[in-house]
Amino acid sequence: MTALPRPTEDSPPPPTARADAHVPTPRRARFDWADVPLHWIPGDAHSTHVINSLHLFLPAGERWFVKVMKQALPLVTDDLLRQQVRAFMSQEGIHATAHGTASAHLRAHGIDHSGYDRRLEIVFDNLLGDHPLPGRRLQRAWLDVRLAIIAAIEHYTAVLGDWILRADALDEAGSDPVMLDLLRWHGAEEVEHRSVAFDLYQHLNGSWPLRAAVAQVVFPTLLALMLDGTRVLMGQDPDAPRFRPMKGYVAGMDKGRLPKLLWLALQGPRYTRPGYHPSSEGDMQRALDYIARSPSHITALG
Repeated sequence: MTALPRPTEDSPPPPTARADAHVPTPRRARFDWADVPLHWIPGDAHSTHVINSLHLFLPAGERWFVKVMKQALPLVTDDLLRQQVRAFMSQEGIHATAHGTASAHLRAHGIDHSGYDRRLEIVFDNLLGDHPLPGRRLQRAWLDVRLAIIAAIEHYTAVLGDWILRADALDEAGSDPVMLDLLRWHGAEEVEHRSVAFDLYQHLNGSWPLRAAVAQVVFPTLLALMLDGTRVLMGQDPDAPRFRPMKGYVAGMDKGRLPKLLWLALQGPRYTRPGYHPSSEGDMQRALDYIARSPSHITALG
């Protein structure tokens, strides 16, 4: 893919070329956690807590997405993309709130993840936050790097969103319907806005080497956050077995309750292809169909 010219103050960027013109729809959802057990996948504490780790780091990450995109929004010269970015930001804010209620549900079950939360603050507020860089060029370069990070993360959330919509093994395991609905409602919206962060990055920078380089860091970082969160949850859960990361994950994977590791590993090379575009990710109609019947969304509509 040929990189788009870097826009300057005197010459605005050209309109973004993209294959996905869908404008996402921000939607409310309401979840009642009163009867949701800690082990919402019955008899499988490890798979439960691998997925529960999302409730710990997603709210902080999604709030960071919104903060960075607010800085980028005034630079967007494409009207459709501006609409998409605003809708994306609204969806991510709602997602952060929803997972925050799930995180509070974990605390109500005696899970203390305050130490993990402080580590997230170091990542998103300190390491990836705003820095007093000298000059507009360096400030803009730091914005471009963070937009590349968001685009790479959104690649994984889209493919995982499509995975959770298809994960029939979780239904067969008797998973709690409220938790499963949260994951599928969120996953469906990740498929819905699959292209927005990527198209924003392409519009404002478009450098393939930067996109590819950032992607090499994003996957191991996400894996580390997931492992750390799972370790915290398993350690705080008196009814969980000893935390054995690989053995526990493979057991859940073999039952179809967690994504296959090889499949996950192959998502990175796909994303770093020069001609890649996220419009090929997932099944948009499947995602929209799920949202239309999501119990939490229907409840929020009143």
